[in-house]
Amino acid sequence: MPIKWIIAGIVAALSGALGLAVGYYLRKQIARGEANSVEAKAETMLTEAKNKQQGIILEGKEKAVQALDEVKREEQRLRQDLQKEKQRLEQRENTFDQKLLEIQDKEAKLVEKIERVKQIKVEIEGLRDQQITKLQEVAGLSKDDARDELLKKIEEVSKTDLLGRVIKLEKESTEVYEEKAREILSDCMQRCASSVAAENTATIVNIPSEEMKGRIIGKEGRNIKTIEKLTGCEIVIDDTPDSIIISGFSMIRRQIARLALEKLIADGRIQPARIEEFVEKAKQDLSLDIKKAGEEALYKMGITGIDPKLVNIVGRLKYRTSYGQSVMNHSMEVGYVSGMIANELGLNATLAKKCGFFHDIGKAVDHETQGSHPEIGHLILKKFNMDEDVAQAALTHHHDKPYNIYSSIAKAADAISASRVGARRDSYEQYVARLEDLEKTASSFTGIEKVYAIQAGREVRIFVRPNEIDDYSAFQLAKDIAHKIEQELKYPGEIRVTLIRETRVVEYAK
Repeated sequence: MPIKWIIAGIVAALSGALGLAVGYYLRKQIARGEANSVEAKAETMLTEAKNKQQGIILEGKEKAVQALDEVKREEQRLRQDLQKEKQRLEQRENTFDQKLLEIQDKEAKLVEKIERVKQIKVEIEGLRDQQITKLQEVAGLSKDDARDELLKKIEEVSKTDLLGRVIKLEKESTEVYEEKAREILSDCMQRCASSVAAENTATIVNIPSEEMKGRIIGKEGRNIKTIEKLTGCEIVIDDTPDSIIISGFSMIRRQIARLALEKLIADGRIQPARIEEFVEKAKQDLSLDIKKAGEEALYKMGITGIDPKLVNIVGRLKYRTSYGQSVMNHSMEVGYVSGMIANELGLNATLAKKCGFFHDIGKAVDHETQGSHPEIGHLILKKFNMDEDVAQAALTHHHDKPYNIYSSIAKAADAISASRVGARRDSYEQYVARLEDLEKTASSFTGIEKVYAIQAGREVRIFVRPNEIDDYSAFQLAKDIAHKIEQELKYPGEIRVTLIRETRVVEYAK
């Protein structure tokens, strides 16, 4: 290898080593300078922090001194206020002590006056006793005898005035209430309208031809006899074209007979065995119809929560009439009117409606059970755990003194429904007998001259003998007659008793 190349290599190696040494030295100097710069910054920041800390401490001390001064001033103000309040309380205490002394002084004076009044009272009572004794000695009568004599004379002198006063007071106490009751009842009657009743004890069944009459009669009348035996109704077959008549007082039996006959006519096979089968089916259909009628009536009345057995009893009212008036329609009408009256009076309309609707529930089974329909209805409602007000309304709706206000409302609504024009129908014989009983009852008293039943038995006018009955007795006699009519007669609504006492003096100038 040439020496030149060796020298060049040595020079290059030396140059590289020198460069490394120089670079290392320069880097060390630069790092030392940077370290000195960071320490200087840290020292500066530490100095600034110490200065700020000193300022904060000084500021806190100043604020603490200010707060302490403020607390001292507030304490001084409170002490002044407490001092003023203490002085005010001391003044009030002194005032109260002074008032207490004055009250004690007045109390002592009042006690002295009371004792003086008692002494004066004793003296007055002694003087009064002395005067009464002197008066009794002069009059020759004791105190009780003198009082009785005085009252007797006053009664004799003021008998006419007392009678007029009694009549006036009674009129004044009833006129306002009668007017208000008349307004309420007339409004309720106008708001409720029902159909006109007609007594009906027969049902007509249409037949397709006259030949069907012979088939219904059957051989030797065995078919018609079977029908009458099973239904308890009379089958009338006459010359009336295309129809036969079912006669009977029980609407339920007539309905069973009608349904059975219609089924037999539609089937065409009329014989005793088929008659028994269709009569049983008619009873089942009628049972469903009764239940449906009860549910519909209760739904219309808005009454819920009723036992299913009671619903069936309600449905039986559809096939019960009273003087031709349907008891179901009558009960619903009484329920509606009772609810309206209760609304006008600010009472429980729902309870009043129940009382009115169930008041005649006993009529559903009164022909099968012993007892009057109010008693039967009361037992039925108690059995099904109805409200006591409802049960008592059924029991007392014909009584003079109903159980409570709801029974009175039911009684009034019952009278409205039964007495409206067209609600019920009497036969001519019953009508005449009722008027005769009314006149006979009123004529049973002494002093009666003439009695007339007018307005279809709604009013009875009584003429008395003026020389036997005075004004006061006439007033009492009218009440006695009305009470006897209530006790002995049965009638719908109410009867007005008008008693007339007049004296006629006729003289002729000649």
